Amino acid sequence: MNTPPVAPMRGTRVLSVLSLKGGVGKTSVVLGLAGAALQAKIPTLVVDLDPQANATAALDPVAAPYSVSDVLHDARPGIAADAVVDSCWGQGLRLIPSERALEHRAAESARGSEMRLSTALRGVAGHYSLVLIDCPPNLGELTRNALYASDSALVITEPSFFAVQSAAQAVESIEVARRAGHDDLQLVGILATRVRKRQPEHTYRMAELHDAFGDVVLDPIPDRAAIQQAQGACMPVQRWRSASARAASAAFAELLTTVLATPANGRRTN
Repeated sequence: MNTPPVAPMRGTRVLSVLSLKGGVGKTSVVLGLAGAALQAKIPTLVVDLDPQANATAALDPVAAPYSVSDVLHDARPGIAADAVVDSCWGQGLRLIPSERALEHRAAESARGSEMRLSTALRGVAGHYSLVLIDCPPNLGELTRNALYASDSALVITEPSFFAVQSAAQAVESIEVARRAGHDDLQLVGILATRVRKRQPEHTYRMAELHDAFGDVVLDPIPDRAAIQQAQGACMPVQRWRSASARAASAAFAELLTTVLATPANGRRTN
């Protein structure tokens, strides 16, 4: 299968990848996009804002003196630069790692606290063409920080009974941020993962998503064992050698093109 070309972009795209709950493949999407960007030679920074630190583990960074928890604690303009480290995936992909201590930051809420990540990334994000923020699997304070630091957001769900409800709540959190003054924030789309097209339940739930949200629903990421296998080996799925990996790589390359082609006004280009 041929990998779709990735559209060029201008400036920096900062994308929050969020979900209402865990286990829906949110981090897998972040890593899939990171691998596609690496393959396309797009300078990328991953910000692991999930206390589970799964993206950090998969990217297997060099020794990190600071984590995103330290960044949020300090929150001075540009302080995030001190926490950026290289990943093991290759030159051009860097990381601000997470750790369990980040859970304590999730409970911090005060006037203006949602701007801490945005402030810390000031002058740092611009060194990259793409910044991917892996949010925690909830819509709490850390996810609010991610949304206020981003210009776009991608909602992850799964083809289950709760798919429409979960996606609706995540979309509402984006709208709340927009109504609160961050009106440049755009919804890239709603993405279902681990979809098996031949499974009737998945077909039915995907139809529900389309009925509820229309063309905001993106082409799903298929259920491919290679995605988990590559993560377990701390390498991008784009380097995993199997037909399953090639199918996943093509899906992530197409998704990256969609992400980069979403302009500031929210209308996608071809």
